[in-house]
Amino acid sequence: MITMDQLRRLCQDDTIVFTQHLTSRCDERGIVYESVKSCILNGEIIEQYPDDYPYPSCLMLHQLDNRKHLHVVVGLGDSRLWIITTYYPDEREWERDYKTRKVAI
Repeated sequence: MITMDQLRRLCQDDTIVFTQHLTSRCDERGIVYESVKSCILNGEIIEQYPDDYPYPSCLMLHQLDNRKHLHVVVGLGDSRLWIITTYYPDEREWERDYKTRKVAI
C-alpha cells in the first residue's frame, strides 16, 4: 500500500516523472503543474491499485483554492513518483464527496 508519507517524501521536482499521457491531459484540461503537486502534498488517497503495472498506484483527491476538486493518479516505483493522469472528477460518475464512485444502475 502506498502511504501519504511516501508520496510527500518523493514529491520533489527531481523525483517527479510526468508521463506523456499526463502532459497531454493537463494541456487538454487546463490543469497546471502546481495543482498536481498540491494534490500530492495536501490531498488524500481515495483508492489503491497495488497490482497496477509497472508500479503500484493510487488515486488522490484534493480541493484546490478555486474550490474545484482534482483527481491525480500516481504510481510509485524506482524511488520516483510517476504521475499518470489528472482530471476534474465528473459529477455523473462520482458522489458529492468526490471520493465514492456512483453505482451504475
